Amino acid sequence: MKNEQVAASAANSQGGPDQGHEANKVYKIMVNGRPKEVHSKVLTFVDVVKLAFEDAVFNDVTVYTITYKRGEGNKPEGTLVEGESVKVKEGMVFNVKRTDKS
Repeated sequence: MKNEQVAASAANSQGGPDQGHEANKVYKIMVNGRPKEVHSKVLTFVDVVKLAFEDAVFNDVTVYTITYKRGEGNKPEGTLVEGESVKVKEGMVFNVKRTDKS
């Protein structure tokens, strides 16, 4: 299976002293059991949903639930909700569920 590459929007945002190093780094992660490559140290809720579902729509009817494990630092696992972001770590695993409200 071919790895997909995604340059998350955070890669182009506010730079720090080590931005050049971080901007060139590729993180290999798993999303819904599929290998993905990202170029950003931080992924937002929307970034992860789009990695899981290319046809993602954001409306009042569709709900996405994200859990992750093998994360960085003091929060190696947890949930990600709309408006939040998470630091990426090599080998991190994301599970994204899509449900429709009825």
